[in-house]
Amino acid sequence: MPEDGLVNVRFHEPSIDLGRFFTTFYCVDFKTENDEIVEDALHPEWAGLRIMAGARPHCRIGDSEPVSNADVMVTGPSSLPLYFSNRSTRMWGVGFLPLGWATFFGQPADKYANTVFDARKEPAFHHFVALADKLLEPGQTEEQELAHIEEFFREGCARFGKEDPRIQIIHQALMEPELPHVSVMAERCDLNQRTLERLCRKHFGFSPKILLRRQRFMRSLAEFMLDPSMGWIGAIDSLYFDQSHFVRDCQDFLGMSPSEYSAMDHPVIAGFMRERMRAHGSAVQTLDEPE
Repeated sequence: MPEDGLVNVRFHEPSIDLGRFFTTFYCVDFKTENDEIVEDALHPEWAGLRIMAGARPHCRIGDSEPVSNADVMVTGPSSLPLYFSNRSTRMWGVGFLPLGWATFFGQPADKYANTVFDARKEPAFHHFVALADKLLEPGQTEEQELAHIEEFFREGCARFGKEDPRIQIIHQALMEPELPHVSVMAERCDLNQRTLERLCRKHFGFSPKILLRRQRFMRSLAEFMLDPSMGWIGAIDSLYFDQSHFVRDCQDFLGMSPSEYSAMDHPVIAGFMRERMRAHGSAVQTLDEPE
């Protein structure tokens, strides 16, 4: 259980029968010095469920309504950073792949994109409260809590409809690093562009064009965060035409220039990404392969 500064995180791979729905399950001990408030920002990612035992963060994504004092939070798929501030806490996190969103949320993903919610107050996510209450019971080991998570999603959480195999086909296409255009993506998926657009918005949260741009940008960001010594030039994905092309994406997906982002402190996310890469083989959610 390596410790990196403020963050001690343990990643747990879902069981084989659940792997197609989730990125990882993870447990984080977050300890700030003298109980001070620490700020950081999560990069764009797929949807997530976070359950807090301890201090509760203040969170916001873009112009959406901020959330404070919630012990059960759901974030929709994002194309913007999630800014948060918090004191010492312990957190369980569940990362949902697009198939997981379709299966366990039963809501149009684009309706909840770039938003964060208190699950105790948002009716669409209230079914996750039972899991939170179970995990927040005192006196449990981490292994027992992990077993509760798997049991909940295997047996206790309602599933919405049959699995659509097109979700996995689209997701696999997004993983191809040399996929430049939506038209090529549609061909790879054997779908017309209108159907691809509808399915991406419903299950992935965004249009195919934004998803391809986000993948390209996240490949670059992950390279830079894992090895800042290479600089942005060394990290830029091969599909970028030039540096100005990358700068525009950085403004769109992080809300700032590359130099502004690299000048920021990342007391939480930098260590989190390094450990995720070591334990899981992928530094960020969006680069996780579908099963």
